[in-house]
Amino acid sequence: MNLSESSVKTSDSPAIQPDVSQLKIGFIGAGNMAFGIAQGIMASGKVPPSNIIISAPSMNNLPRFQERGVSVTHSNDEVVDSSRLVFLAVKPHLISKVLNEISQNVTQEHVIVSVAAGITLETLEELLPAGTRVIRIMPNLPCMLLEGALLLACGSCAGQEEETLLKTLLGPCGLVEAGPETWIDAHVGLSGSGVAFVYVFAEALADGAVKMGMPSALARRIAAQTILGAGVLLRDTGKLPAELKAEVCTPGGTTIHGIHALEKGGFRAATMGAVEAATERARELGKK
Repeated sequence: MNLSESSVKTSDSPAIQPDVSQLKIGFIGAGNMAFGIAQGIMASGKVPPSNIIISAPSMNNLPRFQERGVSVTHSNDEVVDSSRLVFLAVKPHLISKVLNEISQNVTQEHVIVSVAAGITLETLEELLPAGTRVIRIMPNLPCMLLEGALLLACGSCAGQEEETLLKTLLGPCGLVEAGPETWIDAHVGLSGSGVAFVYVFAEALADGAVKMGMPSALARRIAAQTILGAGVLLRDTGKLPAELKAEVCTPGGTTIHGIHALEKGGFRAATMGAVEAATERARELGKK
């Protein structure tokens, strides 16, 4: 079965968006990433909840899917047999076990999408039948609110058709980009782990205001809104961060004094180091 009737792209015309209304989609794993991606897929209105099935070993996370009309099961094999696009949304250390379990049910009609950090396309293809179309995708936590940043990379047997399909399905989750697999680990450091780095910064911003006499609850709300507003400006204006920073910094003003304090504290170097450390850890996980 073709996953999309027409996603052929010529040099003179853009790719035609695939018809996904009849596509059967499965998730193995029912954690936050699976929930966020499933919500994004359903948000488009193109795929009915009845076309989606989720498996997990316990009922802990399944009720929230059931509330949205999604089928649930404890059988991974049932997910594979019922679906053509299957998301592997389990912890990295469980990937080998799960693929050994379902491999005999995977056919040439399936597309397998892994959300597991550090598990390479090569590893996935080795654990699946020859010729299986495999994609790695790395989302982040804000996908749960349809404000995520996702990067996907196609395996040796997947191509433009599968990339277009994933972009069409996951567009409502947030920003969806494609690139070589070598970018995936950097994306983990930048966006996957970067969400937590932003939370540390938000906490520090609020603590600074508390030090200056503001009530902590109010400081936290203002810090959150400050980060949200700054992010929307950065995304929607198309301006470089340095340009927006310059618009806030007046000569001799409050902001440039604060920027100086950040620079003295090594803020940029520490942030770059955090992304590097998280990226290197993702690479280490991929070698295990």
